Amino acid sequence: MATNTLPRTGQISARRTTVFMKLLMALSGALFVFYVLLHMYGNLKIFAGVEAFDEYAYHLRTILTPILPFGGFLWLFRALLVVALVAHAWSAFYLWSKAQGARKTRYVAKQAAKRTLKTKWMRWGGVALLLFLVWHLLQFTILKFNVGPDAVGDSPGKLVISSFQVWWVVLIYLLALVALGLHLYHGVWSATQTLGWAGGVRSRRNAKATATVIALVTSIGFALPPLAILFGFVKGN
Repeated sequence: MATNTLPRTGQISARRTTVFMKLLMALSGALFVFYVLLHMYGNLKIFAGVEAFDEYAYHLRTILTPILPFGGFLWLFRALLVVALVAHAWSAFYLWSKAQGARKTRYVAKQAAKRTLKTKWMRWGGVALLLFLVWHLLQFTILKFNVGPDAVGDSPGKLVISSFQVWWVVLIYLLALVALGLHLYHGVWSATQTLGWAGGVRSRRNAKATATVIALVTSIGFALPPLAILFGFVKGN
């Protein structure tokens, strides 16, 4: 009697779902990489002074006006980021739960043990970044509360400078940047594998180099303004 070696329909469906979730995570992550690079560049405007930073913040709200209302593009882009965040977290949780189930087999458990630390870091580092994002949005976008010593009025630049004159705010920011850098490195590297861009030895080497550059440029670029403000190189007056 011939043995049926074809995979079951359920197995095929599960594999397709896993592939889709990996692709969803890679694409949503790519949007965040694009966003953080732009955001990092914008933050560097503070080195040109409060007026230049305020002008940059104002012009962000005029993109595609008068087709869209004042600030309309910014809110649409924020909505897109929220959708991408939900998709990223959803796919991450699905893949994590599938991996947990697969580790019940002895061989897979041995292989997974080698990746446990990295997997835990990505998962809990992502949670830490999410909590920091809530704090960051409340401080600079939604409530715009000032924990620093200076009066800021309606000036985004003065709010940034006053906030980063407080050492513990800078410390929170720097710790979040460590998590961001490691998350970016692993995320970019994993995305290149998911998208099939790291098949050969040279491709893998280039992918790791790209991931390293993106992680370092982003983390250092974000760290420069708060450190310069804390140590008095950038001032509000």
